[in-house]
Amino acid sequence: MKSIKRINFRTAVLMAISFYSLTILIHLLIIIETIPFVWVNGGRSPTLEAQLPLSFGSIVISLIGAIFIIIVGLRKNHTFNKGISIVCWFLVFFWIFGLIQQFFGTPFEKMVCSFVLLLGVLSHYRIAIENR
Repeated sequence: MKSIKRINFRTAVLMAISFYSLTILIHLLIIIETIPFVWVNGGRSPTLEAQLPLSFGSIVISLIGAIFIIIVGLRKNHTFNKGISIVCWFLVFFWIFGLIQQFFGTPFEKMVCSFVLLLGVLSHYRIAIENR
C-alpha cells in the first residue's frame, strides 16, 4: 500500500482519465472496423452487429466512469464521503475482474487490453485509498 501511495493523487486521476480515453478509443476503432471485432470479447461475437451493442455499452460505461473520476479529482481536499468511497472500491474490483477476463481472451486482449485495464486498476486503487 505504501508504494501505491507514492503515486500523486492528481497523477492517479490523469491515469484514470487516460484509461477511460483508451477504452473509448479501442471501442471506437472497433465500431469503425479498424480493429477487427473478433479481437475483442474473447472472439465470441459472431458478427460486427453482435459486437456493436457491447462496444456502445462500454463507451457509455467509460464516459460515466470518466465523469465520476473528473468530479472526484476536482475535490479540493481529496476526502470522500462514504458513497464516493464505495463507488471507488466497486470500480477497483470491477476492473480487477475485467483484467482477469483479459488473460483468458484473444491475443489482442492479452497484449493490449490487459495493460489498459492494469492502468485502470492501479489508478482507481490509488484514488480509492486516498481518504485512508
